[in-house]
Order: sequence, then C-alpha cells, then structure tokens
Amino acid sequence: MLIIADENIPRSIILSLNSIGIEVIYIYDEFRGIDDIGIINLAKQKTNAIILTEDKDFGEWVFSHHISGLNIIFLRYHFSELADITTILIKLIKENQNTLLNKFTTVTPTKIRTRELF
Repeated sequence: MLIIADENIPRSIILSLNSIGIEVIYIYDEFRGIDDIGIINLAKQKTNAIILTEDKDFGEWVFSHHISGLNIIFLRYHFSELADITTILIKLIKENQNTLLNKFTTVTPTKIRTRELF
C-alpha cells in the first residue's frame, strides 16, 4: 500500500504510518508546493495509491468535478485529538487495506464514513 500524504498531514502521522510498514510519499518533503491537481496526477500514476489529506477540496474534486480513479482518506479532527485520530487511522489501514480503494473515506475521532467512488 502506498499513501500520498498531503502537506497538511502532521509529521507524527507520517512516522506512525512508516512504523507499521506503510510506504508514504510525503508531499511536504518530496513535492512541497504542488497543487491539488498535481497530487491527483501523482496518485493516478501510482497503482492503488491513497491520498491522505485534511483538505476538503479533494471532496470537491471527486464529487463536483467528477475526477475518478482516486482513493482518498480525509481526516477531520481538532489538533488536541491528534493522538486519537492517528490511532484510528492506523487501525483503519491495518484492518481495511483492500476495502479503501475506490472510496472517499472521512475519518473523525467519533466515526468513519465511506462513500463509493465511480
């Protein structure tokens, strides 16, 4: 599994993903300043890559602009909930790696909502 982590993802989440063996392309380190379309194009070049973001614009790209072929995990949390959201994200990825594809998954400290993408 490959995660493409947007610039807005805290480094502590990146380190937690790496610690469980998940390969991460961290936009902040490798493609700083790239726009959303650049991230989308990067994800489309990589087989089954999942975009990890806190940017709700990705929802607009897939639901309003109908960009297909993406896998997205959208995190919504308050900074004080960083440890909780990290734990939830790690558990989600460990238990559902194959079911996160072709989906827009919203993760909050209290729930996980998944929408099928076509």
